[in-house]
Amino acid sequence: MVSVPEVFDYWLQARRVDVGFLGAAQIDRFGNINTTVVGPYDAPKVRLPGAGGAPEIAASAREVIVVLRQTPRAFVERLDFVTSVGYGQGGGSRERLGYQGAGPTAIITDLGILRPDPETREFTLVSLHPGTTVEQARETTGWDLEVAGSLDETAPPTGEELEILRDLRARTEASRRRPKS
Repeated sequence: MVSVPEVFDYWLQARRVDVGFLGAAQIDRFGNINTTVVGPYDAPKVRLPGAGGAPEIAASAREVIVVLRQTPRAFVERLDFVTSVGYGQGGGSRERLGYQGAGPTAIITDLGILRPDPETREFTLVSLHPGTTVEQARETTGWDLEVAGSLDETAPPTGEELEILRDLRARTEASRRRPKS
């Protein structure tokens, strides 16, 4: 464990962080993220937690994986506020901004996995989780969602992976029940 300034100065901005994981309240087709406000900035409907270290992670991590539930409220045509840049306006926007990190390489949702197109940088549905459909993914996306020509089905977790997750959940719940000193 290290201090927050050390994480940013020594690890993240020095390109020593391989993978950053981020969430979002809103995300657009180019992986730009909003965690600041829903609605106009000066009079928002909802004020969100804000940036934290997300802009630095989005700019400097060697790759970024975004994890969120796929809903029309989250997958929007246009963000209400850009907190963290994914691929800006697409294409070479990220490079023109001078960001060192590769940017978001995947958006993992409850329905599937999206990856950026190598040229346009628009996120494309490349894998569906078992039991979901392209129609569900399109209905829950606020833009005309591109779908890969060879759409994969996400492999279900292995028994070992499920065992690890169940153990982690049990330890997390046990730690919450411990009396605070």
